[in-house]
Amino acid sequence: MSSWIRWHGPAMARLWGFCWLVVGFWRAALACPTSCKCSASRIWCSDPSPGIVAFPRLEPNSADSENITEIFIANQKRLEIINEDDVEAYVGLRNLTIVDSGLKFVAHKAFLKNSNLQHINFTRNKLTSLSRKHFRHLDLSELILVGNPFTCSCDVMWIKTLQEAKSSPDTEDLYCLNESSKNIPLANLQIPNCGLPSANLAAPNLTVEEGKSITLSCSVAGDPVPNMYWDVGNLVSKHMNETSHTQGSLRITNISSDDSGKQISCVAENLVGEDQDSVNLTVHFAPTITFLESPTSDHHWCIPFTVKGNPKPALQWFYNGAILNESKYICTKIHVTNHTEYHGCLQLDNPTHMNNGDYTLIAKNEYGKDEKQISAHFMGWPGIDDGANPNYPDVIYEDYGTAANDVGDTTNRSNEIPSTDVTDKTGREHLSVYAVVVIASVVGFCLLVMLFLLKLARHSKFGMKGPASVISNDDDSASPLHHISNGSNTPSSSEGGPDAVIIGMTKIPVIENPQYFGITNSQLKPDTWPRGSPKTA
Repeated sequence: MSSWIRWHGPAMARLWGFCWLVVGFWRAALACPTSCKCSASRIWCSDPSPGIVAFPRLEPNSADSENITEIFIANQKRLEIINEDDVEAYVGLRNLTIVDSGLKFVAHKAFLKNSNLQHINFTRNKLTSLSRKHFRHLDLSELILVGNPFTCSCDVMWIKTLQEAKSSPDTEDLYCLNESSKNIPLANLQIPNCGLPSANLAAPNLTVEEGKSITLSCSVAGDPVPNMYWDVGNLVSKHMNETSHTQGSLRITNISSDDSGKQISCVAENLVGEDQDSVNLTVHFAPTITFLESPTSDHHWCIPFTVKGNPKPALQWFYNGAILNESKYICTKIHVTNHTEYHGCLQLDNPTHMNNGDYTLIAKNEYGKDEKQISAHFMGWPGIDDGANPNYPDVIYEDYGTAANDVGDTTNRSNEIPSTDVTDKTGREHLSVYAVVVIASVVGFCLLVMLFLLKLARHSKFGMKGPASVISNDDDSASPLHHISNGSNTPSSSEGGPDAVIIGMTKIPVIENPQYFGITNSQLKPDTWPRGSPKTA
């Protein structure tokens, strides 16, 4: 058991990890060019003997090429050229360094597929010329060209312009060789008829209605004479351009609303650099409700919607055909704005069954309008199953003084939906009535119980009846014993004397208190006096 744990626990995991590491280095070694060393993300070739004569490449169809982020080459005197397809496999390449080598030529499209390149170092090579076309599509943060024997010509003026724009201290270390093979600091280089071009885009009115057409004109100037082209990005609308030397035009037809906000540029480019003039296209179009969904419950209830339109459309809600006057409890919220697209919701704070019904959204601007309807069910009516579909009664509401909306308040306010604050107020009043009724019912029930108990207690004290005879046969209605029945024929009726009361099967003597019943002395029997009291004569 311990052996199994030893070979299937952390030790085995470390062993497998080591094996995979060895395999990885082995695979990299198989794909790595001669005279170079390779890792999973780096290639470096610095051994001058025997050295390399071409840019290092991994084996064809090798997946490792995409993972290479850095290539370092030094002391390779026989490396003179970078061809167009030498670097294209390294799509993840970020840093390229070739120093102290014999590099003389770089193809114009050598880095066309290396959009991630950020750092290039070509220090102390044999470059006599280098075109800016190599790098214009790259977002370089560093380009080092110190120590190359550039020829003083218009072809290298872009390097001077680039270094001046970045205020790089390396500008002082850049030189070029004139016709006399004399080193001239690039910062002091002046070449006649060699300067940056200029572009001027004529677009007096770039605000257009959807479906219309528009034509843009552009003129360029510079020496050397620049090339002109249009940069339209991902323009959706159909377009075509015409160019003639330093003039050009761009015609856009059947303009789509999806192109509103897009940038259109006219670009002039020569050996020294480039210039561009740009405008933003503004498209006006009628609103479109692209999304309207049933209400969802989050912190508040929300009827979500998405509306497109330019200019920004005015929004108006209707409830069951009547204008919905918004308040702080029912209001429209716009959460996200994406140029001409608006995402939001109709927010309802604690809606009840009184808010169930059909909600219609109308979006309107000067170019047209659109509307959509959704049925909303927030809760069931009292006493009706929430899953039922009750018929909404005609309820007459008062005008609660809400401000008029953008579309215009022309609907009879007697049919308007009440704001949630009014609904809450009505609910609180109903709750108060229910509470009063319940409390009154409880108090009434308690009073009935108390009356019943009092009546029961009185009967038990003064209303004892039995089959025996009462104290006397005198019909004295003032005595509480007046209603005790007498003349019982039970076997025990003769026992206990004439002044006895039968309770159950027992005859109990009863003595009346003259002070309690208010009876005079003449009415008392002689034998009812209490013991020890004197008798009158």
